[in-house]
Amino acid sequence: MTHPDALPERPGQSAPADLQGKRHMLAAVIAGGALPEAEGQVDEVIARVRTIRFGHARPDAPTIVHFHGGGFRQGAPEVCARYASALAHATGATVLCPAYRLAPEAPFPAGLNDGMRVLRHLAPSPAPLMLAGDSAGGAIAAALAQLCARDGIAVAGLVLHSPWLDLRVTSASYRTNAGSDPLFSEGSATEAARMYLQGYPATDPLASPVLGDPALFPPTYISVGLGEVLLDDARAFHRRLIAASVPATLHEVAGMDHVAVTRGPDLPGSREVLAATLSFLAGLH
Repeated sequence: MTHPDALPERPGQSAPADLQGKRHMLAAVIAGGALPEAEGQVDEVIARVRTIRFGHARPDAPTIVHFHGGGFRQGAPEVCARYASALAHATGATVLCPAYRLAPEAPFPAGLNDGMRVLRHLAPSPAPLMLAGDSAGGAIAAALAQLCARDGIAVAGLVLHSPWLDLRVTSASYRTNAGSDPLFSEGSATEAARMYLQGYPATDPLASPVLGDPALFPPTYISVGLGEVLLDDARAFHRRLIAASVPATLHEVAGMDHVAVTRGPDLPGSREVLAATLSFLAGLH
């Protein structure tokens, strides 16, 4: 059954062969154990959404809901397992990573509806709730922060790693950092946005949270590499939050690639960002 407050969904499109191939490769990597399960990793279904849980399910523990990246069209929560496990171990929180539906088969706002079902399921708990995401998952998390504010669901904090917050794909850093970002580009962003939005306006704040009302956002931590094409997205969002007196930290790291902290603990900048994330979360209590 669809929740009465769910955003209206639209029919999608079939995934092109190259995207299907990338998904199959990732599935094979996961099935083959190349991404080994992290300690305490448990698969479950929350509000009809497959979700991976990290940490002990104590009723009083804070809950962090982290949304994986992948341009809204690929990726899986297993990719974030080592990061999510480290987060749960260091904070004592329960970390949940939902496998939200992907475009182009399930375009905007299907993934947001999946996320809101999980959050509404968690909302009755008195434990603090925090949202997080990397890359496109950062857009999902930031959009959900706005929906939670609308619905009266308290969110204690928002953590965004290399977030993609403006689907208009017009930021200057797409060009100035084109040569220093090996993992994302203006071309891939344009194609991913097209598959996700499928004609829906990128100017909607739920699609491009950088355009949202800053008052709807909780205290926020943002990490980004100085050489990333998404650098300007992070800076613009941070400026808007600070101008509205929303507590916000922008952590720019030289030499750090896109979403390094969720891809591997030994990548440049990863340990530094994890430590800063833990410090931010500790300050929310």
